[in-house]
Amino acid sequence: MENYSEQEGREAFSIEGNIVDVVGRRIYKGIVHVVNGRIAQIEEGAGVSPYFILPGLIDAHVHVESSMLVPSEFARLAVVHGTIGAVSDPHEIANVLGLAGVDFMLENAATTPFRFSFGAPSCVPATCFETAGANLTPELVNELLQRKEIGYLAEMMNYPGVVHENPMVMKMIAYAQKAGKPVDGHAPGLSGSLLEKYVSAGISTDHECSTIEEALEKIALGMKILIREGSAARNAEALLPLLATHPNALMFCSDDMHPDQLVKGHVNLVAANALQKGYDLFDVLRCATLNPKAHYNLPNGLLQPGDPADFIVVEDLKAMNVKQTFINGKLVAHNGVTLLQTQQCSSPNAFSAQAISPSMLQVEAKGSKMRVIQAIDGEIVTRSLLMKPLVEDGMVVADCIRDVLKLVSLNRYNSSRPAIAFINGFGLQQGAIASTVAHDSHNMIAVGTHDDYIARAINLLVNNKGGIVAVAPNGEKVLPLPVAGLMSASDGYLVAASYQEMDAFAKQMGCTLKAPFMTLSFMSLLVIPELKLSDQGLFDGQIFQPVSLFADAR
Repeated sequence: MENYSEQEGREAFSIEGNIVDVVGRRIYKGIVHVVNGRIAQIEEGAGVSPYFILPGLIDAHVHVESSMLVPSEFARLAVVHGTIGAVSDPHEIANVLGLAGVDFMLENAATTPFRFSFGAPSCVPATCFETAGANLTPELVNELLQRKEIGYLAEMMNYPGVVHENPMVMKMIAYAQKAGKPVDGHAPGLSGSLLEKYVSAGISTDHECSTIEEALEKIALGMKILIREGSAARNAEALLPLLATHPNALMFCSDDMHPDQLVKGHVNLVAANALQKGYDLFDVLRCATLNPKAHYNLPNGLLQPGDPADFIVVEDLKAMNVKQTFINGKLVAHNGVTLLQTQQCSSPNAFSAQAISPSMLQVEAKGSKMRVIQAIDGEIVTRSLLMKPLVEDGMVVADCIRDVLKLVSLNRYNSSRPAIAFINGFGLQQGAIASTVAHDSHNMIAVGTHDDYIARAINLLVNNKGGIVAVAPNGEKVLPLPVAGLMSASDGYLVAASYQEMDAFAKQMGCTLKAPFMTLSFMSLLVIPELKLSDQGLFDGQIFQPVSLFADAR
């Protein structure tokens, strides 16, 4: 597929194929000549290769931490699928470690040729109703925005703060605008005059749309819409029809993707899905290449003379099966095998929680109507149910018959009493699962059928200072995540295999969700309605206030 030679003492090579020119919206036969990492010339009309050459793909919004891999390992897996760059919000590790966490991401990302563009996290902590490990003030955010490695102000989840003109929030947005860097949005379901005010403040994107109508209202106000296909939240089926009418306003993203999913595919799968549905090739590809480059001022090449040699070779345009990936003229993946090496790195963390006993998880029955979180498979939104509790000896217990399990959140940064709620939708028949990947503050979260199992799962997290665990009557499994309790620096493929074992184990315990641990990680995400649980208690995301467990407390 390629031919390497030495030219004028500099590394040079040529590669022939059908050139997919996203900028010019045409396909032609040609030979791409690369010298010193850049495209020196494209010789049109030459070559006989049946393969297609097109610009490398960009994930327009991702939290790398959700892959459970450090950036260099995320890159090793992503390049196999033709992804050469990502717009990454280090919000998760910043909530654990503050500026030191962002510094870790930048330093580790610098060990790989993969083109990361990191944002300055705007919501650390995300709300005042949870305990985070850090606080990024507007002044600290401004310090980040001055760095050339920081490309934008990351998603402004505090949309109430924007529409009500909270001084701290508005100061961050003003700092980004002064630095000439875009501001990412996060406004699920926001519409009407509140949406108009949110957008007019300078918010430029949204990746939380779930319907065409919501997306069209936001596009009409000038927002760019990111079509999301992650491990828990997937909106492509609902939003892909926008390609027929608004291709210039769209980008593709994964947002949160666990390692087992990243092994299978990335942005290429969203593109392939759209192409197989019959959407225009160039409209689809611009969403994965040209649009993110233009919006975020990214350094990736677009297969034009003079550009950095960032391109991929595919066999079939509809299948988007990637044969080769080049970044800066370097071959980084070939025939499904990554050529990037695992990098050694440190393991910064913040974890001070102590072991708990099952007796600490007892809940006294104080009413006949209990608020219950309803988890929805494939969504990060939840519903709020009112249900009659199952009471034994005056204490509310899990009710496996009705799939009402106990949900526990425990502060990982200080010794504290656990916050307890109940949840429907997990389907566990025995045991418990738990994690320190728990958006946004990443305190411990666990769900289970009995206090003994839940306490054991939480204590395994304490012993390992972070990770994901599963405890059943017939055994237990642990995937340690020593970097901030969020990531592993081990070989990404091994981490993915371990995660698959954990996933299978949870499903053997009865869990009916497609991604049990990913769904669990969002049950403390307070900025997404309706009902969630933080380490401080139940929270209603619609009224943005804490609520009691019992709706009719005596």
